[in-house]
Amino acid sequence: MKLAPGQLTLAQLAEIAAGTTLELSDWSAVDASAALVAAAAAGDAPVYGVNTGFGKLASTRIAKDQLAALQLNLIRSHAVGVGAPMSPEVMRLMLATKAGSLARGFSGVRREVVQALLDAFNAGFIPYVPAQGSVGASGDLAPLAHMTLALMGEGEALVDGRRVPARDELARLGLTPLTLAAKEGLALINGTQASTALALHALLRFEGLFATALASGAMTLDAARGSDGPFDARIHAVRGQPGQIEVAGVYRELLAGSAIRASHREGDERVQDPYCLRCQPQVMGAALDQARHAAQVLLREANAVTDNPLVFEDTMISGGNFHAEPVAFAADNLALAIAEVGAIAERRIAMLIDPGISRLPPFLTADAGLHSGFMIAHVTAAALASENKSLAHPASVDSLPTSANQEDHVSMATFAARRLHAMLDNTAHIVAIELLAAAQGIDFLRPLQSSAAVEALHARLRQDCASMPADHYLAPDIERAAALVQSGALRAPDAARPPAF
Repeated sequence: MKLAPGQLTLAQLAEIAAGTTLELSDWSAVDASAALVAAAAAGDAPVYGVNTGFGKLASTRIAKDQLAALQLNLIRSHAVGVGAPMSPEVMRLMLATKAGSLARGFSGVRREVVQALLDAFNAGFIPYVPAQGSVGASGDLAPLAHMTLALMGEGEALVDGRRVPARDELARLGLTPLTLAAKEGLALINGTQASTALALHALLRFEGLFATALASGAMTLDAARGSDGPFDARIHAVRGQPGQIEVAGVYRELLAGSAIRASHREGDERVQDPYCLRCQPQVMGAALDQARHAAQVLLREANAVTDNPLVFEDTMISGGNFHAEPVAFAADNLALAIAEVGAIAERRIAMLIDPGISRLPPFLTADAGLHSGFMIAHVTAAALASENKSLAHPASVDSLPTSANQEDHVSMATFAARRLHAMLDNTAHIVAIELLAAAQGIDFLRPLQSSAAVEALHARLRQDCASMPADHYLAPDIERAAALVQSGALRAPDAARPPAF
């Protein structure tokens, strides 16, 4: 893939997360800004990050013969992260977006630095970067320092889930350890690439999960013999919310031709379905709109220049582009959308196991009492939905001053983005339980057939997860169903084109 700095698309970022190759053909902007930094380093005027200390120590001048040591010490001192490592997908996004940002030519690094990032990416080198330790301002300092230290051969790399010395892995891949010049360490760790990569990966994961949750909701509607009237296009047109309009159309396509629906079109005594069925376009459409807004913000950030100071033509200016508030807000909004997708799915499970509402056997088992059916599977879904509520609390409203109050307002964007992955795991399991429950409900309505799309979904699920006419060990079925959800195998793409973020 040709790396066009500042012009990456979401589709390209998805390729980057999965693994591809990157190359940069135009180095003119990089060379021009590097020359300006080299001149500043050779001069006598104080320039932040070039010949001064950092943060609260910005007034401390550094001798010319110590400028390279200054950058090395910066990386060593800032590599203080803790916790589990970033995933390979996140690390690929970090390497690529950092390379793209530096290649725009406002950071003052030599082309060797950008090339080192690209070479590492193309070779499959994955730095070992602990996920905790950034407050999302002054840049994602600790995560990016760990990434840089690995590129220098002093840190660690991640190989098949194991921590290995970075120098050994660089040698195995034929890569030369990176050596830093003036300002380059600061440029590498000053930026939002860690929080942005975490949030982008969550966004990419959510897209498939969202499409699957639409399909599971359609299956549940038919299992409960609900009405498709609330999906009538005229209802949604008069409100005008774009996500709602699009989602209602997806439900209509998913349910088209259902013999189950046709069987109760006449004589159904229920006037209106519960909200968890009837209001799916309104809830899921709102989640879609939030996700699309977050996608716009994160795409801009992935292409942005977010280090400090920045190099402009014949001057360097200190600013605050490293403050990740846009990422924090986007991640918080994504958290709300993810939580609500799981919350309404949990309500649909609760509805299915309640015979007074679903008109199906209690707990979806034919011999309730002797068998408990989906009673406790719903409890698991409720536990996960409740956990998501706590995780959805906005991270962006929190701030703790750091660096002796020099950095006195921070975004907490890195945690805001990191917690999305736990929420996605929870929601994937909720949707998996709903699919199992809805498929069981469909089984009780045989010989009636649902729509072609829902029947295809049912058949694919049954390949891995058998029906449960009597109680059996259900946890493995939930795990298998969750794996199908995470892989996108249950999106029913042939019936309705899943909405894109």
